[in-house]
Amino acid sequence: MDASILVVGSDEFQTTLLERLRYIAACTVEVTSSPKEVLPLIQAQQPDVLILQASQVGSLDLCRQMKQQTSLAWIYCILIAEQPQNAIEEILPGWNWELGFRAAALEGGADAYMWLLPNHGKGDMSWEAGLTLQNHLLQAQIQTGIGRVQIYRNLMRTNDVLSAIALADPLTELNNRRALDWELPRQIQNARVRDVPLSLLMLDIDYFKSINDNYGHLVGDRVLQLFSARLRHNLRFQDTPFRYGGEEFAIVLSNTNAQEAQQVALRLNRAIGNQCFTVDNNRALNITASIGIASLQADDDANGVSLLNRADQNLLRAKSNGRNRVICEGNQPSDETPS
Repeated sequence: MDASILVVGSDEFQTTLLERLRYIAACTVEVTSSPKEVLPLIQAQQPDVLILQASQVGSLDLCRQMKQQTSLAWIYCILIAEQPQNAIEEILPGWNWELGFRAAALEGGADAYMWLLPNHGKGDMSWEAGLTLQNHLLQAQIQTGIGRVQIYRNLMRTNDVLSAIALADPLTELNNRRALDWELPRQIQNARVRDVPLSLLMLDIDYFKSINDNYGHLVGDRVLQLFSARLRHNLRFQDTPFRYGGEEFAIVLSNTNAQEAQQVALRLNRAIGNQCFTVDNNRALNITASIGIASLQADDDANGVSLLNRADQNLLRAKSNGRNRVICEGNQPSDETPS
């Protein structure tokens, strides 16, 4: 198995565990001392299995803190008492120490609890037999933990794939409307936190219905694919395109003010309209697009509804004023047609 284990405890505890863990193949084992300082290390490394020395102050608190964080709760946590009778009777007088501390460990979020005999003890056969059984139990607990973590990781990978599918338009391979609804608020928050501009383009393929009516929907689909590819090839690194629906597209321009957004839109308009779209060996079509622009304002809502609405209204103006043109807020009619 290919897995990582982090052991937290005293030097003596680490030595004991390292001797027991050397028989577990294909596992990377790291050690550290103080439970109070280990949480950042866990967050950074995210080990598959965390082994805590039960008698160390702060171990239960560390376990509890870790399990309260969604990003860490899946880590398999084992609390181990190497000599439980020394400390537990003071904490739980009159209780069965093992049952009492096992309950406390599980209530604290631990996935498993066990205690270990010292590596070197009486030397008789019964002691050696007990040592062998406890080694077997420790390995079984670790293997169980790694198995559960592997299931979790596989589920997360599957969820990532499903999420990507859910946020992608299968025809154009661009992000879809759902992805825009998720990404635009994030972009707005980022722009406001960093105090940088943000702009949005809304594009519509001119007379797209006539393409479907005259050539069929298969040709229309091919035009959408070619149009999307041309968008991708003519955008900057920080620009994110989306298929908004039908023949309409949206592009989020991060760190871009209104003037810069207009230049991007004019360049896209020329890239779309100045070269035919070769649908197949026998057909090349002239395609143009109308584009509306809006830039983020202080009174825009956090979800981007008002920003989208202004860009869409400018797109409607571009279409009603003759199509194949760019309109941003404040455009005069004489400035709307790209050169």
